[in-house]
Amino acid sequence: MAASELYTKYARVWIPDVEEVWRSAELTKDYRQGDGVLQLQLEDGKELEYKLDPKTNNLPHLRNPDILVGENDLTALSYLHEPAVLHNLKVRFTDSKLIYTYCGIVLVAINPYETLPIYGSDIINAYSGQNMGDMDPHIFAVAEEAYKQMARDERNQSIIVSGESGAGKTVSAKYAMRYFATVSGSASEANVEEKVLASNPIMESIGNAKTTRNDNSSRFGKYIEIGFDKRYHIIGANMRTYLLEKSRVVFQADEERNYHIFYQLCASAHLPEFKALKLGKADNFHYTKQGRNPVIDGIDDAKEMSTTRHAFTLLGVNESYQIGLFRILASILHLGNVEVKDRDSDSSIIPPNNGHLSVFCELMGVTYQDMSHWLCHKKLKTATETYIKPVPKLQAINARDALAKHIYAKLFNWIVDHVNKSLHSSVKQHSFIGVLDIYGFETFEINSFEQFCINYANEKLQQQFNMHVFKLEQEEYMREQIPWTLIDFYDNQPCINLIEAKMGVLDLLDEECKMPKGSDDSWAQKLYNTHLKTCALFEKPRMSNKAFIIQHFADKVEYQCDGFLEKNKDTVNEEQIHVLKGSKFDLLVELFHDEEKATSPTGAAPTTGGRTRLSVKPVKSKAGQSSKEHKKTVGLQFRNSLHLLMETLNATTPHYVRCIKPNDYKLAFTFDPKRAVQQLRACGVLETIRISAAGFPSRWTYQEFFSRYRVLMVQKDVLTDRKMTCKNVLEKLVQDPDKYQFGKTKIFFRAGQVAYLEKLRADKLRAACIRIQKTIRCWLARKKYLRMKHAATTIQRYVRGHQARCLAKFLRRTRAAIFIQKYQRMYVQRTCYKRKQAAALAMQCILRAYMARQLYKALLREHKAIIIQKMVRGWLARQWFKRSLRAIVYLQCCIRRMRAKWELKKLKIEARSVEHFKKLNIGMENKIMQLQRRIDEQNKDNRSLSERLNVLEISHAAESERMRVEVHRLRGAEEDAKNNANKVTTLLEELERLRKDLKNTQKEKKAIEDWAKTYQDEMEKMISELKEQNHLLKNEKNDLNRLIQEQGQQWTDKMQRALKEETQQLENDLNEERSRYQNLLTEHLRLEEKYDDLKEEITLAVNVPKPGHRRTDSTHSSNESECTYNSEFAESEEGSRGGEDVSKAILDMSLFLKLQKRVSELEQEKQSLQNELDRREEQFQRARARDDEEHKKARGAELEYESLKRQELESENKKLKHHLNEMRQSLRGSAEAGSAAPGSPPYTVLLDQLNSSNEELEVRKEEVLILRSQLVSQKEAMQHKATMTEPLPYIEDVQKLTDAKEISQAYMGLKDTNRLLESQLQAQRRSHDNEVEVLRGELHSVKEDNNRQQQLLAQNLQLPPEARIEASLQHEITRLTNENLDLMEQLEKQDKTVRKLKKQLKVFAKKINDLEGGQMDVSPGQTTDEPVHPVNIPRREKDFQGMLEYKKEDELKLVKNLILELKPRGVAVNLIPGLPAYILFMCLRHADYVNDDQKVRSLLTSVINSIKKILKKRGDDFETVSFWLSNTCRFLHCLKQYSGDEQFMKHNSPKQNDHCLSNFDLAEYRQVLSDLAIQIYQQLIKSMENTLQPMIVSGMLEHETIQGVSGVKPTGLRKRTSSIADEGTYTLDSIIRQLNSFHSIMCQHGTDPELIKQVVKQQFYIIGAVTLNNLLLRKDMCSWSKGMQIRYNVSQLEEWLRDKNLMTCGAKETLEPLIQAAQLLQVKKKTDEDAEAICSMCNALSTAQIVKVLNLYTPVNAFEERVSVLFIRTIQTRLRDRKESPQLLMDTKVIYPVTFPFNPSSLALETIQIPGSLNLAFLTRV
Repeated sequence: MAASELYTKYARVWIPDVEEVWRSAELTKDYRQGDGVLQLQLEDGKELEYKLDPKTNNLPHLRNPDILVGENDLTALSYLHEPAVLHNLKVRFTDSKLIYTYCGIVLVAINPYETLPIYGSDIINAYSGQNMGDMDPHIFAVAEEAYKQMARDERNQSIIVSGESGAGKTVSAKYAMRYFATVSGSASEANVEEKVLASNPIMESIGNAKTTRNDNSSRFGKYIEIGFDKRYHIIGANMRTYLLEKSRVVFQADEERNYHIFYQLCASAHLPEFKALKLGKADNFHYTKQGRNPVIDGIDDAKEMSTTRHAFTLLGVNESYQIGLFRILASILHLGNVEVKDRDSDSSIIPPNNGHLSVFCELMGVTYQDMSHWLCHKKLKTATETYIKPVPKLQAINARDALAKHIYAKLFNWIVDHVNKSLHSSVKQHSFIGVLDIYGFETFEINSFEQFCINYANEKLQQQFNMHVFKLEQEEYMREQIPWTLIDFYDNQPCINLIEAKMGVLDLLDEECKMPKGSDDSWAQKLYNTHLKTCALFEKPRMSNKAFIIQHFADKVEYQCDGFLEKNKDTVNEEQIHVLKGSKFDLLVELFHDEEKATSPTGAAPTTGGRTRLSVKPVKSKAGQSSKEHKKTVGLQFRNSLHLLMETLNATTPHYVRCIKPNDYKLAFTFDPKRAVQQLRACGVLETIRISAAGFPSRWTYQEFFSRYRVLMVQKDVLTDRKMTCKNVLEKLVQDPDKYQFGKTKIFFRAGQVAYLEKLRADKLRAACIRIQKTIRCWLARKKYLRMKHAATTIQRYVRGHQARCLAKFLRRTRAAIFIQKYQRMYVQRTCYKRKQAAALAMQCILRAYMARQLYKALLREHKAIIIQKMVRGWLARQWFKRSLRAIVYLQCCIRRMRAKWELKKLKIEARSVEHFKKLNIGMENKIMQLQRRIDEQNKDNRSLSERLNVLEISHAAESERMRVEVHRLRGAEEDAKNNANKVTTLLEELERLRKDLKNTQKEKKAIEDWAKTYQDEMEKMISELKEQNHLLKNEKNDLNRLIQEQGQQWTDKMQRALKEETQQLENDLNEERSRYQNLLTEHLRLEEKYDDLKEEITLAVNVPKPGHRRTDSTHSSNESECTYNSEFAESEEGSRGGEDVSKAILDMSLFLKLQKRVSELEQEKQSLQNELDRREEQFQRARARDDEEHKKARGAELEYESLKRQELESENKKLKHHLNEMRQSLRGSAEAGSAAPGSPPYTVLLDQLNSSNEELEVRKEEVLILRSQLVSQKEAMQHKATMTEPLPYIEDVQKLTDAKEISQAYMGLKDTNRLLESQLQAQRRSHDNEVEVLRGELHSVKEDNNRQQQLLAQNLQLPPEARIEASLQHEITRLTNENLDLMEQLEKQDKTVRKLKKQLKVFAKKINDLEGGQMDVSPGQTTDEPVHPVNIPRREKDFQGMLEYKKEDELKLVKNLILELKPRGVAVNLIPGLPAYILFMCLRHADYVNDDQKVRSLLTSVINSIKKILKKRGDDFETVSFWLSNTCRFLHCLKQYSGDEQFMKHNSPKQNDHCLSNFDLAEYRQVLSDLAIQIYQQLIKSMENTLQPMIVSGMLEHETIQGVSGVKPTGLRKRTSSIADEGTYTLDSIIRQLNSFHSIMCQHGTDPELIKQVVKQQFYIIGAVTLNNLLLRKDMCSWSKGMQIRYNVSQLEEWLRDKNLMTCGAKETLEPLIQAAQLLQVKKKTDEDAEAICSMCNALSTAQIVKVLNLYTPVNAFEERVSVLFIRTIQTRLRDRKESPQLLMDTKVIYPVTFPFNPSSLALETIQIPGSLNLAFLTRV
């Protein structure tokens, strides 16, 4: 494949970048061979010319397709290179918030710097038992793989966790150990897993510290071996430590801290037990304040201290030892505060009475003088003398710090030693899983001895890692039979040789340490001389002679030589050690008792136990040699322990976890590409990628390849053989055969080939899409063109026709218009002339009239103007007068209003007072009445005044009239006055007087009118005010009433809501309490089973004798039994006597004594059980003998009864003959009388009766004959039993039986039986005719009933609606009651008929068998074994009481046959549902009837225990559990139904009420049975869950129910389970078949319908929860097509519910989270509207689940798009107000609380028949 095919336009590549390391760009122009420049465009739109290297001409790395970005496994990427790895990790980490990614066999873990909810017990349960490739990457998946391989391959495992400080190594190792502790559990009750986890807080407190990179950085390496027994339960653990950073005890850099334990001590200094330590704040001590940051955000050191102390207690370190440890730690702090002062230039001194030194000596139990002396002096030894030399201040301070470091190292190793002892187990370790938490590659500005050792360890681990990866690749190729070519991978053996080989760096360092005057400078010169010219990996810095550079696998590191020798020697003043050894403090002496021995890399003394020791023991020093000379250096010790570690790792199967630190600022989900690339290069991830890329990194199975690239094939290429099909296709698609290889089951591709195939596939799909689009668009355009053409033709046709019609119409109209115009014009002209003539005449007339009118109007206008002027002037005068009057009135009104307002204000003030309001309210009605009466009185006064006023007006009018007459007269007199001048003065005076009287009268009238008006206004005002007040009071009253009603309504609503909420809360509490109670029952059952198992194991352990055991004294015997008991759990090997003594010394004596006491109790219990068993056997023997006697008696009684029955039949036969003769005589007499002719109906009836009587007579004869023959044979058999020792008579009897005469009699009997059967057949035919007649009668009655119903309906229609409804309901109730009664009668009749027919059928079948047996030849040998068959004689029907009687000794037999040995698939299939429960209850009824309380109690106890026993034995069988759940519930319902309680007797028939229990109240036993039913239900759910669990994920998620929808994406090294259905793969049909099986079994067993609904609801919850949990943990399942598959599968489950009529059981609601998750995968996820729709749709999913699904959403094809980070943040913002659980996964262990609704049975107890297959013949019906 040429580069020009890949580097085309729009292809995307990676180019180097300074800031982002790699940047993405897109080609804007195709690349041609020989081009030196690539035309690129960056993502920000910037154009760029990328120049190729002219020497190498290497093209930039190609970018993977978008659908491969974000893959779980980096090896699934088509292009495997550094930018692809970096980009994939970044996308997963920042966009999808996924911190784990596979890289082949390596799990890459990126520290999120945020607490994530992915480590809970639900996640552990989800990963438990799963394949590593089937789930998303997780530390739990690696742990599960290690655990599974340990169990499967019987090989020890190792998990190697590495990374730099702050990357999360310790946390990852902690979670791995937590997983093992949770999944495996411990084999004993010592809670070993808790101890293993408890070691973490201890080691973190003493070995972890805050650094600039990590708040909880491990400053030592550790390897923890978790031991397992043969059942793979945790039995213990062991820890090895490496290279503790002791320098941190005395020095910390800025922003760093000392070890956590010191700060925890200081934070707990206020506690009473720590008062003696004299501690204070951490800032008060030199060793804890140098970092100037003693506090970690979010960490409470005092709380951490309590956790540490609790862990110490859990690991067996008692309180006194803990206080001793804390004393030593406190003394170290005080030692750091000891001040050393200069005495002179060469000596120093500690001032006397130094407080901190005094406290140090007091705590350590040493003398102040000795310690202060040797802190400032040292001892020098020569060959002959010993000198004591003072040391300067600097050396004294260094000696003090060295002593502090040495003490801390000793204490650290002592704690590690005791942790290992507490985790050690005496049980033999079968296998182990090691967890290595070790520092990653380190490089700082100044690198010293610690970094050198760390990088040396990483070189060794990287070599082991490379070899393992190379080995796995080779094994894969060999397994697939691929030609193996050597892959060139980086081998760092030269670097390791440079460090550890002879004359290597460590060797030269140890040699220099032995030199008397050895120094760092001389050692550096030796390094230069030895390696500078001989080793390419060793370099010398240009500007330094005290440093050297080593080329490690990850990077070049420059080491400073200063301090190497001192740190390698790890010297301490021996005299100071001697002072400490002489301490009175026992714990301190214990720390230094092994000082002469070699120390570990951390200065620890070695522990016992082979692999568990911390370092290798040194060779014992010879006499005369000092221990100092032979003390191993730190480098040598570290090298030896590292070799031991590598041997351990090489002997195990390693699993790798590489922890990556995303940034240096501890920012959550922030990715720094530079830092990430450095760590990826350093931890070997890129080396894994390089090794994979060098070979065939992409691997596909043939089926997966065919499914993915089927689109690239043509039909003729598809063969039945998938392998040949793939070969043929690949040969056509990829021309270079070196680019792929065909294995046995897989196709191997070179790097980039999958991307090329994906490109071809995408191009093919794109071309197909374009072709489809082209065809569809062409079809649409042609259809549109044809429609337009047809429309145009039609339009043209209609338009042309319309135009032609319009033209003809136009021509006709034109011709007509000419004629019309001619006559119209003539008419117009004539009309115009006449109109003008008339107009001229009219105008003349109008004009003349107008002129006349104008003249008249002018005259009239002048006259009217005069009148108007007169009237206007008068009107103006009146208007002025009225205005003046209104102004005066208005002024008066204003003044009165003002006064009224004042009065109203006073009244309002009074009205505001509460008392006034009360008084006003109290007397308001009376006051209103009084005011009303007052108003009436005033109205009366007003009417009287009005009458007076009218009288005055009338008188005034009369007076006015009189005066007018007088004036008229005076006018006439005036004329006379002219004549009579003498009378003028008198008349004028009189006139003046009259005028004055008139004015006075008018004034009085006006005053009266004003007063009346004022009074009327006041009254009206008062009335209006009263009305207003009344209205206000009414409104206020209405408001108050309305307010009261509203408040009442509100309170009612509030109370209803509160009641509803309270009811809901009570229901929830009830469900929770019920669930809690049922969980307690489950726990109680589990503990009972555990107790029984332990009891059986202990019994077996006690009873099984040890090989070679001999009888000894009692003490020794008890000890032997104790050892046997311990061996059951410990499985320890037999050893020597000394080994036994050591193991016994290790054992806890208290536990030993308890177990010994328990064994003695168990022996006593065993003896008592043995005695009880013997007693029961004797009783059984006696009962058996008694049964034999009773059986003989019963047999004799039965024979006597049969003889009596024979006599009875004979007498009845005689009676029948007598009746027959009488009937014949009567018939003969009637025939003679001629009353009945032979063909008349009476004759026919009598003849029929005669025939039936004859037939019955014949039947009776046959029965008598059969009975006689069988009685004879039975008597002979009984005689034979009585005389068993006499065989000759028996042979004679047999010979008699073979007589020919008897055979012929038997044959005649058979013929008679056949005739009898024929007569019965005729009788059945007659009965059939009778039934037809009955049915006709019923049809007639139905018709009558229909007519009656129609009449009632007509009557009801005439009634009013309410009465009509009531009448119809009453009628319906009456009708249903009658129908129920009729049906019950019919049912009873049918039951009786069925019983009769069954009995008759059994009798006849028995007779036929006996007759057939009589015809056969019977040999003497056969007859001896043949049982005597009892004769079943039909008895007359008796009224049974529905009880079964049994004897006390038959109780065990009853329980055994009915419960223990009853098989649901065998005998119980054909039984009535719940028959065992009915039988047990009928037996219980008889015990209650006879008032035998002991029998009742014994029976119920035996039944309950037997059900528990059978369920314990066959609890995994769903059919058995379902059968006994149904029967237990039926038994419980029977106890309720027949208890006599009224609430349970409502649905009983009168007969059933008569069968109620009469003597005992079994309410307590009902509760016990209810608890038993709950336990059975939970066992049923567990059995069902165990059956469904393997099917759910495969059937609901992995299997393609709709074929072709889902596409198979490229996978990496971790292959997932294929979604292609194989023969052993479960499908959705498998789940539905299983559900059908469950449902049919429960229905067949008669399980209550409500209980079936609850079981189905639980089934669907399990299906939904498991499916959703796997969906949330599998990135490959979160796609659009998978959402469609899930919704289809859910619809099939809903269809199943509909078919079973179970839609109302709540099962569909349990699938709602899964349905919403599937919808979430399919909806649009782009805009804010989509976000709002998702938030409203996914109400059953939590926020964490929604975000998880969106983060995991992965496009399967290139046409889909990913969910943007912005959209996910929008969803989180919208959902942040939700109050919900932060738990991610659904709890699959939830069992809904079960209820057992009362379900009475309509089955009558007296009708129940017991089948013979149950072997319950000893039960007697009563």
